[in-house]
Amino acid sequence: MYTEIFQELVNIMHHDYAGYIDKKGWDNPERYADSIRDLENKGELTINGFLEIVQDYLLDFKDPHIFFNLIGNGLQKEYDNGFRVRRYKDKLYVTATTNEKRIKLGDAILSLDRIPVLELVKKHKRQLMESKAERESWRKIIPRYSVAKIVNPQGNIRTLDLKKYEKEEYKQSHTIKRIDNDTLLMTLSDFFEPTPIDHLLEIYGEQLQKTQNLIIDVRTNLGGSTLSYKSLEKYLFPKGKNKIDFTFYNMKVNCTNRNADLIIKVIEEELEKIDNDEYRERLKQWKEQTWDKHRGKGFVNLNDESSENTYEITGQDFPRSIIVLTDNYCGSAGDIFVYLCKQTPKITVIGRPTMGVNDYSNLSEMVWNDQFKLMYATSRLDQLDHREISAEQGIKPDVYIPWTPEHIEKDLDMEEAIKLLRELKTLNQ
Repeated sequence: MYTEIFQELVNIMHHDYAGYIDKKGWDNPERYADSIRDLENKGELTINGFLEIVQDYLLDFKDPHIFFNLIGNGLQKEYDNGFRVRRYKDKLYVTATTNEKRIKLGDAILSLDRIPVLELVKKHKRQLMESKAERESWRKIIPRYSVAKIVNPQGNIRTLDLKKYEKEEYKQSHTIKRIDNDTLLMTLSDFFEPTPIDHLLEIYGEQLQKTQNLIIDVRTNLGGSTLSYKSLEKYLFPKGKNKIDFTFYNMKVNCTNRNADLIIKVIEEELEKIDNDEYRERLKQWKEQTWDKHRGKGFVNLNDESSENTYEITGQDFPRSIIVLTDNYCGSAGDIFVYLCKQTPKITVIGRPTMGVNDYSNLSEMVWNDQFKLMYATSRLDQLDHREISAEQGIKPDVYIPWTPEHIEKDLDMEEAIKLLRELKTLNQ
């Protein structure tokens, strides 16, 4: 079973994945196929073992927008270490905890299985895929180790046997709250669907049309669809018509038969449950004008057929000043949202560059036996023809604030946002 799944997955990566031409020859599937076949013949290949082998194979493509995961169906569970870290210099600082109660925020890992952090960086360069410490993801590296040496903020050092806990389910956060008389704070954790944002704007629309300032926090945003935040766009731009240039995101879509089948299936399922009429209409256009029309044609240039790359947004007076908080945990549709925000004079972007995963985007899903799910890109940015694929990624903020351990104790990004809003108020008086 596992051998057949892997063969089909390799076929997808060599024909349907949008980066297959750019990255031809980067992977070595035979080595992984031999390992899978050998373990399977011996009866030693587990679900999690297969998962790890495939995830390691996919690293060859150097694309953080590729995912191969277990499907949570109650019978099989995903596990993690129950905490999150971020590297600063030679330490991994604990920035969040879930199920692991023996570790506190601000504790720092000095080594894993006696290997110092900087040596781990070299060892796992392939997995980290980053050149800056603050952008590294250690989520899949730490579970490979058993013992951590930890120092707390007081300088006390101890060793800890690492445990694995059932991974907590993701919880959406779409909120608006007032932080002072002039300012509202909006937090958007994803753009999976328009309903949560539409609901927020129904409740707080009147306040938004009167408030002086708005802070939008997308530092952690899992992406989704750009159609999901359409109702928010009018608040982001000045009153009147604003021309938006999206040629940065000109792309070609790999309209293979398999991609068409998979994406049309997802679109039809989505159409069954959505209420937003504009979202519904745009999804239908995406289905009919792209996947139905161009099925089987391979890479198709959609830029001349869509008005999406240059379009108008009719803005309004309020909010007058907007700050958008970003970080590298904001990706996919989150990247595009921040790019949009940088086109309006109302907005200042503060924080760190976004994840920058849209060189290859518009993900398709392939599922096997209700156990495994591969998510891979079907579209490719035209700009890749004019720059190196390995160029530094992410939409850069207007005000860059490097991440430091001080962020664990206080929200430096928010402090800078409030300070800037006060300065703008003084200038406008």
